[in-house]
Amino acid sequence: MAIAVTKRSTILLYTGNADHYSHQVRIVLAEKNVNYELTDVTVDTAAMNQLIEVNPYASMPTLIDRDLVLYQPNIIMEYLDERFPHPPLLPIYPIARGQARLMLYRIYHDWYSLVDKIMAETSRAKLTALRKELRDSLVGIVPILKDMSYFMSNDFSLIDCCFAPLLWRLEAMQIELPTQAKALTDYAKKIFDREAFQESIVEKEPEEPDQLGDS
Repeated sequence: MAIAVTKRSTILLYTGNADHYSHQVRIVLAEKNVNYELTDVTVDTAAMNQLIEVNPYASMPTLIDRDLVLYQPNIIMEYLDERFPHPPLLPIYPIARGQARLMLYRIYHDWYSLVDKIMAETSRAKLTALRKELRDSLVGIVPILKDMSYFMSNDFSLIDCCFAPLLWRLEAMQIELPTQAKALTDYAKKIFDREAFQESIVEKEPEEPDQLGDS
């Protein structure tokens, strides 16, 4: 169905209060040094009505660039990487690019699916099980992080943009990493210290974790 969208000179990003998927897109925008307008639909009823008009799912994040409307964070991030090619956040070569896209899928399917369940769950017993499942799965990737500067690469990429908001919210989810996950906690600190990551944080994001691992 065709939807009429007024052309804009500035990119508009519809986001939700402390939404982890929107945070991924904001990191990409900051890395690319792109000027954009941020609208939090959770505090603006008019903005929510506007979002419903352009996105039939009313999902966050939703990005409008001129007369183009995009939703789903991975689609938005890949579009931004092509629209603003410097610095590149996906590999140049097809095989490496395919591997990166597969890893992005796994992060959403294996980890963010658990994050969403944790955020919505009210049963203490189920929360404990979900937290343990996510924690154990994250510990399993520690060997990968020991070999490279970033996730699956020596260069910062879309994978890091996708993964970082999850790590930022571990404390809010009451998940503490064990001492043997030092490579993961070091990686998280390196990402959090990036200027673009700091710029991506909005007022209602969870505060910076005091510590990610066991003391």
